Amino acid sequence: MDSLFADEAFDRRPEIVAPGAVWVPGFLTPEAQSWIIARYAEWQSGPVPPHATTIAGHPMSVKTIGLGWHWRPGVYDRLAADVNGRAVLPFPDWMTRLGRQVLQAATEVVAADAEYGPQAAALWGFDPGAYQPDVALVNYYDAHAKMGMHQDKDEFDPAPVVSLSLGDTCLFRFGNTVNRNRPFEDLRLASGDAFVFGGPARFAFHGVKAIQPATAPEHGRLDHLGGGRINITMRTTGRD
Repeated sequence: MDSLFADEAFDRRPEIVAPGAVWVPGFLTPEAQSWIIARYAEWQSGPVPPHATTIAGHPMSVKTIGLGWHWRPGVYDRLAADVNGRAVLPFPDWMTRLGRQVLQAATEVVAADAEYGPQAAALWGFDPGAYQPDVALVNYYDAHAKMGMHQDKDEFDPAPVVSLSLGDTCLFRFGNTVNRNRPFEDLRLASGDAFVFGGPARFAFHGVKAIQPATAPEHGRLDHLGGGRINITMRTTGRD
């Protein structure tokens, strides 16, 4: 019965979810997934530990580590003033290269599409090789964590957001740029999947509706964390 709900039972071809939003399933190899999960174990040790960011007086159900910058609503800073006052870890060079590779893969998906192909370059607004993210928000979701529909709009630079999933599959909802309601599309983001949104989709509302426990592949298991999902989102803050 479980096989009916396994990720491979669903359509997992690359998809243009909306103009400027592209899903690239299985982008990370098993080896890459294991390697990045090992890096998360290093990031956990600080200097700024995983923490639940407070929004409107309520802590989020996810725990976040910032690389390059520390984020809290409306603010990017080098110091985690709301946690322990320490400086965050630098943004790693390898992640810049990885972000460019994801953007290139997404661009190729768009270029191969009959409808969107002629607009491929215009959707991003620049060459993927010039992508220069300077912050990654690394979010850990346990089996009960969710994230409500929101926009990523604290950045001054509208460069695309590049997202990577590790661990258990999540039900991800990607909506429109006007409100939190329809139209939206629900996707199953599995370990190793990449998702990009930029251009006309850069400020679309999106969120995580649920984590599906015990769905991680062997190389993506987060047993040392009690299961769950890690999501890495790279952005360009446009800040000095």
